[in-house]
Amino acid sequence: MSSQTDVVVQGIRDLIIDGKLRPGDRLPIEKDLAEALGVSRNPLREGVRALSALGVLETRQGAGTYVTSLDSSLLLAPMGFAVDLHDRSGAHHLHAVRRVLETEAAGLAARSMSAGDLAAADQMLQRIEAELAAAEPDHEAIIDCDIAFHRIIAQASGNPVLAALIDAFGGRTTRDRLWRSISQQGADEATHAEHRSILEALSIGDPDRARVRMAAHLLAVEDYLHERPPDDPSEDRPPGV
Repeated sequence: MSSQTDVVVQGIRDLIIDGKLRPGDRLPIEKDLAEALGVSRNPLREGVRALSALGVLETRQGAGTYVTSLDSSLLLAPMGFAVDLHDRSGAHHLHAVRRVLETEAAGLAARSMSAGDLAAADQMLQRIEAELAAAEPDHEAIIDCDIAFHRIIAQASGNPVLAALIDAFGGRTTRDRLWRSISQQGADEATHAEHRSILEALSIGDPDRARVRMAAHLLAVEDYLHERPPDDPSEDRPPGV
């Protein structure tokens, strides 16, 4: 049997699906909404809090509660939190899903990537090159540029749901990528060369080549994880992670 809080969540969901509440709309006052849903005020408040945590609603101090933009990045953000809690022993599974998503994103981006997108991606790689040329490269700065490079491609895919999913999974894999950057000699240089080959495929608008280059790039990280599991107690974790 559903709780009253569940009734609220389902009821507001149905109002949005039926078009009675649209992105940006203000919810009816608490008394009226509670009566419409057949619940008391406390369960209504609990349901609103739950939907706010899911990115569906937004409460504005002194102004009421509103339906958010329902943008994919908002609605899928909780998935990133769930992925963060994923057991470390399953890291290779997360990277495998990331590879599937980003490979498709690269193929889509190759067809639609603008000159501005390409320039932004190239700028990230130039920053990495500057770090690699330094006497003591900043591994965290390199990974930050790495993440930005992949995000540009994901967003250029033209599929906001795909981009949001990639963002959710990408954040969880950052620690493994940083650990590889620090602990595996030549990893940064190899990764940079792979990034350049991906950008070249995107620049010439070749979807198949972009997919192959992206898949090969991400497989390198998966291979590293198989060789050196992230929970190996004999190894120290990289600093700051």
